[in-house]
Amino acid sequence: MDSLTSSPGARTEPDQRSRPPHRLQGALFQPIGDEGRAELVERRLVDAIHRGHLRAGERLPSESELARSFGVAPVTVREALLILRGQGLIVTRRGRNGGSFVVDDADPLAFAHAALLRTSRLSLRDMGAHYSAITAAAVRLAARRADPTEAKRVLRRLDRLEDLDVDQQRRVLDDVLVELVSLSQSARLTREQMKLQAEFSPYLRLAAPDDAGLRAQSASLASIIAAVEQSDPDAAGARTEQLVADVIDALIHLQSSPPGIP
Repeated sequence: MDSLTSSPGARTEPDQRSRPPHRLQGALFQPIGDEGRAELVERRLVDAIHRGHLRAGERLPSESELARSFGVAPVTVREALLILRGQGLIVTRRGRNGGSFVVDDADPLAFAHAALLRTSRLSLRDMGAHYSAITAAAVRLAARRADPTEAKRVLRRLDRLEDLDVDQQRRVLDDVLVELVSLSQSARLTREQMKLQAEFSPYLRLAAPDDAGLRAQSASLASIIAAVEQSDPDAAGARTEQLVADVIDALIHLQSSPPGIP
């Protein structure tokens, strides 16, 4: 898929119109292959919307682009889009600036909270253990292999974080984590991290829904990058594991707290 740009005819913020494809969409828009059924395409798109990788008001790629990305026939994509329209997740506009757009009130945070309430504490801890094992192993390897100047370049992505809105900050933190893992020089670990990040990102956001929480996560991430820059794999891995443990603890607290009780 070459671009996920949207038409200026849709009602949305200017930066949503022109921003490049988010890297985590690469993990979501992978070929489905022989399993190319409308239900699977629909599930991938629902995940992309609910996890915030396709944002409210954003135009979806064309049917032909989606068909190429998923490795299915255009008619399969058409069936999937029909399902999404029936669910009220997308709207289709005709004309020169038309296409299929995510509805304006799509709320990935509400989806993440609903998913959290359906998830057992054991499953949460298992998800955290999986994410922690892969991410910590990758950053340890990055600390052994990366040039310090590469780590500094990743760290600079966090410098102007406070100038961005909450959604943009969350996307930057996701991207920085993937870029940090890429310093491991392992294509397999980087691909796995992209998949995990797409799954875990809504929960990271749920654990830090405001500016204070995002600053705390940013500070933790900066300390991990600093350990990589200093070629200290033990510190890099331990700080990563602590970050994930803090997120899981916050989610369990949120899960067990009555509505309106912090």
